[in-house]
Amino acid sequence: MPLQVRRAAPRDASVLAAVQTASWREAFRGLMPEEYLASLDTEAFRAAWDDRITESRWPSSGTLVAEEAGRVVGYSRFYPTDDTDDDPAVVGMIGSMYTLPEVWGTGAGKALMAGVVDTLAGAGYSQATLWVLEGNHRAREFYRRQGWDGDGGLVEERGDGFPITKVRYRRPLPGAPAPS
Repeated sequence: MPLQVRRAAPRDASVLAAVQTASWREAFRGLMPEEYLASLDTEAFRAAWDDRITESRWPSSGTLVAEEAGRVVGYSRFYPTDDTDDDPAVVGMIGSMYTLPEVWGTGAGKALMAGVVDTLAGAGYSQATLWVLEGNHRAREFYRRQGWDGDGGLVEERGDGFPITKVRYRRPLPGAPAPS
C-alpha cells in the first residue's frame, strides 16, 4: 500500500507521541544532552497531542500524518505564524515535522512536506516558515531540497536547561504571487 497523507484524528494521539519520542531521540542525538533525550516522556507527549488535535482550526491549523500500510510513520503540525515579524494572515508556520527514523530516506518526509505545503496554500497562506536546530544539518539539507531557504531569522533559547539555537527557513506557497 502506498504512503498516504491525511488529517490527524484524536485516535492518533498515542502514535504521534511515539513517533515524536523516537524521532527526537535519533534526530537530536549530539545536539541535545543524552540524559534529556533518554528522559523524554511519551505519555506527556500524548496528553499534549490530545490537546493539539482537539484545538486545531482546520484548515488554518492542524496536523497531517503520513501513513504506510495502516501505520503512522510521521506527522507535521502547522498553524498561523507566531513570529512577531510576520503577518499570521499571510504566513503559515510548520511547527513540527518528524518521521520515524526507519523511514528516513524513503520519501515519507517528502510526501508529508508536499501535503503540508498544499494544505497551507489551500488555507490561503502565501508563505510558510519553519524553525530548525542550527546544528541539525540532515534536516536543513532536507528542507533545502524541498524548496526552503534560510531567511536570516535566528533565535537562541534555553530549553529545558540547555542552550539551543534555531534558524528560520521560508518558502513561497503554490499559487502565491511572485515576489516583486
